[in-house]
Amino acid sequence: MKQRIATGLLAGLLFAAAAVLGGWYYNVLLLLLALIGFYEYVRLNDMKLGHPLVLCAYAGLVVIVFPWEQAGLSAFPNQNVIWPLAALLLAITVLTKNKATLDGAALLLMGAVYIGFGFAAMIDVRDTEPNGLFWTALAFGCIWASDTGAYFAGRWLGRTKLWPAISPNKTVEGAAGGVLAALAVAAVFALAAPEWLSVGRALAIGLAASVAGQLGDLIQSAYKRLRGVKDTGRLLPGHGGVLDRCDSWLIVFPLLVLTGLIPLA
Repeated sequence: MKQRIATGLLAGLLFAAAAVLGGWYYNVLLLLLALIGFYEYVRLNDMKLGHPLVLCAYAGLVVIVFPWEQAGLSAFPNQNVIWPLAALLLAITVLTKNKATLDGAALLLMGAVYIGFGFAAMIDVRDTEPNGLFWTALAFGCIWASDTGAYFAGRWLGRTKLWPAISPNKTVEGAAGGVLAALAVAAVFALAAPEWLSVGRALAIGLAASVAGQLGDLIQSAYKRLRGVKDTGRLLPGHGGVLDRCDSWLIVFPLLVLTGLIPLA
């Protein structure tokens, strides 16, 4: 537990400092996390790092996550990489006479999109002017409040299992506690900055962040159970890997952006 707390505090301070500084400090950190997370995903699927499919998927991930606008290439349509990447992966299966399998191509495309657009959305939110730090703090505040609320509500009040086949320790009461905690944090942000955030939008963000975040956690739990592993990696002692720590983020940020709950303009 001491190791878990120490690692969490150190990693949290580093991440918070990068988020406050913004710009390349934050964006390079997220690009690095995306690369490590995709490496964990490749390992989970028992693939070799030097395989042509993996190398192409890695290139697609970089194209998706890289902050082209900040690099002065705002016209680069990183979201349009999906079809070319899919076509390239499929072409490799043909050129290798199915030694590179269709299943492998599909898994890698899904991983590049899931991880890539998750981190890309985090970068887009932070780079939003002039309130990118505010929206970033709001989203992460709701996610972390949901995690904390779910943990303590589950410990104190948890009776009804939420989905025991996937995550045996999660309870309905814990999930409800997570939602309430996220709503409370979102309301505080609205009261602190009413000129930027209405109470109604804040509550919608809190609800979406908590529900989607808990879903992201369950998605990663289901995938680890399918692959028979406890953690996706060992980057953070006591916490696991990047995908273990960022599972909620990868679902919440794209959802908040796609629904317009967090405006990018």
